[in-house]
Amino acid sequence: MSRQLHRRSGSRTIAAVTAVAALGLGAAACSSSGASSASGGKVSISIDCAPPAAQFPVQHKEWNEDVATFQKANPNITIKSVFTYPCEVPATFTAMLRAGTEPNVFYTYFTDLPQVLLAGQAADITQYVNSKTVPTLGDIVPGSMKAVTAGKTLYGLPTSNYTQGLIYNRTLFTKAGLDPNSPPTTWAQVEADAKKIAALGNGIAGWGDYSAQNTGGWHFSSYIDALGGSMVNNTSAPPTANFDNANGLAVLTALHALRFTDKAMSATQGLSWGTLQQQMAQGKLGMYIGAPDDIYNVIVPTDKGNVNDFGMGPLPSLTGTPAASLSGGNDYMFAKSDTPAQIQAGIKFISFEDLTPGQGVTFNFARIKADGQPVGFPEPLLFQGAAGAKVNALRSQYGTVNTSYYAPFVQANENGVGEPRDAQAVYHALDPVMLAVLTEPNANIPALLKTAAANVDAILANSG
Repeated sequence: MSRQLHRRSGSRTIAAVTAVAALGLGAAACSSSGASSASGGKVSISIDCAPPAAQFPVQHKEWNEDVATFQKANPNITIKSVFTYPCEVPATFTAMLRAGTEPNVFYTYFTDLPQVLLAGQAADITQYVNSKTVPTLGDIVPGSMKAVTAGKTLYGLPTSNYTQGLIYNRTLFTKAGLDPNSPPTTWAQVEADAKKIAALGNGIAGWGDYSAQNTGGWHFSSYIDALGGSMVNNTSAPPTANFDNANGLAVLTALHALRFTDKAMSATQGLSWGTLQQQMAQGKLGMYIGAPDDIYNVIVPTDKGNVNDFGMGPLPSLTGTPAASLSGGNDYMFAKSDTPAQIQAGIKFISFEDLTPGQGVTFNFARIKADGQPVGFPEPLLFQGAAGAKVNALRSQYGTVNTSYYAPFVQANENGVGEPRDAQAVYHALDPVMLAVLTEPNANIPALLKTAAANVDAILANSG
């Protein structure tokens, strides 16, 4: 799972807007069948997750600039941009795969590879990707490359990655008499701080969480990772659920207490991605878990929050030191019907736009700063080696945010463990559990865990 806002990292959201435009030409197309190779060596490719002007005017401008620059340098390639917000909605994505209507180059979460392969919609791009076609290939962190690889076959190129931490409102911390430089690190501290923040009144909640559109299960998985557990036991055959235990009970008990004992959460539940960011921007929420791009991609530019209001710490745990963090990311895959020329053109554009330090919507920090957007957040960490060093140097050179606000998160150096097998299906099975815990005062947590574990066992037993 991921959280992408149009190539500065990623995001789950709750509404969808799609438009298509061929930059440089008047034609438009959104499926691979509408972007076939033309005669005379010319090739057209459609690519989604381009930022719409209505939601992301700055990124939209930057995207158009990059497409124009790329097409000028590569006059035989036409980029047909599919402007989408969000980049992926699970139900729509599934329908697209079933119909085979994906663009030539289409955005996916790291967790989507099994589904795309099962649908038979992924092109094998192994022979086209090397250090000449993607100069930074050797510096992309191995975990991100693993997410787009099955066996020895490469099906996509990663464009961002993340780990999660605690996002908190420093201004509300100060108003509640808390130290904004010392975010809570244990669930007991979270509970104490959330109660003080909620006591401010005026509709302010101390803690927020999700329980819909797979995001409830996503957060639950991250909490389990932080306690040193895992959602799935991969050592058994077939794999089995691994959360109906003390870790699962601890997480859900803590959330239930925050909601009903402490009354530190909103009475409105059933929330999905996008709502907590809005509440944070409006000064109505004290804490929730997320990744840095929630702040710089959504809370500040889209929801109009003040960048100086927010900070990050590690995921809450029982000991104060998270054992791990759920990690994930986003990538681009290639439609099964793509021609070799379209695959090569798509790789060339992704390398230009998403995988080159100093270029593109994500790593052109000089332009991001000039366009009035914040620079300096500790994400994505897509590269190691020389490319990673260059990204870090540019990020520091053009930085505009107070990095001390994120020091607790960075210093925790959380170990990213990736997402569970059949992640989206597993997350979906946990959404009802999260919803019940946050809406039912007398929720039977052991029974909820037992039922969810049985459902996940069935999912895993039938997985490929």
